[in-house]
Amino acid sequence: MEPAIAVSSKDEEWDSDELEEHDEIEANSEPVDRYDSKLYYPLTIGEVLDKRYKIVHKLGWGGYSTVWMAHDTREGKYVALKILTSAKRGHTHGESDVINERLQGRRKSNLVTYHKMFELPAGKRSHVHRVLVLPLMGPNLDQTCLEMPTSTHMHYRMSAAWQLLLSLKDLHKAKIVHRDLNPGAVMWGMKSLDEYDTTAIYKHLGQPRQFDLGRLWKRGDLVKPMTIPETLREDNIYLGDFGMAIKDDTAVTTKVQTPTRFCAPERFHKADPSFASDMWSYMCIFAWLYLGFHPVRGRGGVQIMSDLVNTLGLLPEQWHGYFKYYDEQGDDGWYDQSRVPVEHETLMSKVARRQPAVSQEEQELVVRVFEKVFCYEPTYRWTAAQLLEDPDFIDLMGRYISIS
Repeated sequence: MEPAIAVSSKDEEWDSDELEEHDEIEANSEPVDRYDSKLYYPLTIGEVLDKRYKIVHKLGWGGYSTVWMAHDTREGKYVALKILTSAKRGHTHGESDVINERLQGRRKSNLVTYHKMFELPAGKRSHVHRVLVLPLMGPNLDQTCLEMPTSTHMHYRMSAAWQLLLSLKDLHKAKIVHRDLNPGAVMWGMKSLDEYDTTAIYKHLGQPRQFDLGRLWKRGDLVKPMTIPETLREDNIYLGDFGMAIKDDTAVTTKVQTPTRFCAPERFHKADPSFASDMWSYMCIFAWLYLGFHPVRGRGGVQIMSDLVNTLGLLPEQWHGYFKYYDEQGDDGWYDQSRVPVEHETLMSKVARRQPAVSQEEQELVVRVFEKVFCYEPTYRWTAAQLLEDPDFIDLMGRYISIS
């Protein structure tokens, strides 16, 4: 299959249509400079890796990887290849070590683990790219929730929330902290495409749209990630993206999680990630799925903390002086227990903004569920196992899905 744009070098003269196509692809793909700096591994559609995996399309990308759809020519099935950013040979990677050690025996769970790993040479001497071979999954929550409005798709939204909590319980039972829980790490299942050849695949998923990255240490294309149609999506939810995962009680250098709207408040105050911080992230996702909008507004650390104080009240006094988010300066007033905070928007008022509106009784029920996790002190937050058995949570979920 020929590429959508036949351009051999980014230095060539392009006509206006090609420039428009180029800009549209670039706007929806990973930063090109990460290839120039030899951080990402350059690839082309049709390239074969490890003598068996033929690259078919682009699935997505993140800060630490690009993800590709490939055909395993030995087993005759489609897989996902997660190609990690370059690292020194022998350097351990969280996903490789933690997942191998503790999750390999949990194949029947909804935790997406890799079943093979190999290495590719990097553009830097003594560096390699690790490649994780994963099952082919559907789109993540971030890519689909705009297509699932609360007015018509609450069943699917709440089903995703319930299944995600079951997966998080399983992860914590294995003594692993996800550390980076956000909608991008939560994926829908996908119907098998193994019976189709490449021509049929492109008919369903669209032909790759791409352009040559130009003068790199090896040939590579920038490819716009494909869009998976709803007809191929299954209702099962899977938790993955364990690149930041750690064993419980592990100290880390990078405390804060991004996007920061999913980051637990103690992590802005030099606390290490924990099961409790994962639960905060989960409740942020749950609230987003239920409300149809993110309950915590703002970007960075200061805006997030300010919104939390306006919603939940003052931060614990013992946290004063520990706030850290790059060069941002915290507000002493966040911790001043002598001042009366002005609640600009309470949890109840946020629930009341939900569309379509629900009864006062359900609003009160939702706030009770929120408050079990949206509390500053990590030790007071409910665990995944506790929340799954909580009568309020079960009552709320039972209004939208069948719980067995």
